[in-house]
Amino acid sequence: MTDHHSSPQPEAPGFWRSRYAIGLLVMGAIATYFLTSEHRAHFIGALPLLLLLACPLMHVFMHNGHGSHGGGHEGRHEPKAPPAGPTTTTGEQP
Repeated sequence: MTDHHSSPQPEAPGFWRSRYAIGLLVMGAIATYFLTSEHRAHFIGALPLLLLLACPLMHVFMHNGHGSHGGGHEGRHEPKAPPAGPTTTTGEQP
């Protein structure tokens, strides 16, 4: 009888470590170079608009959407310590 779970299978590399991702990054770098060198005036003219676009994107990604403003930071605080005072071992109140 063959046990398929006894031998560990090597994990496939992620997308960003594949040759397709490297090719995509190289093509993106080449396209960025030619767009900025040939269309510098258009690129510089669009920078104020890109700055305005960055504000809502940072708001969405850094605040996890608009719904998380009013609740504080549950789960990020340390647990509260029990109230200080005399305690009894029997559980009775003094």
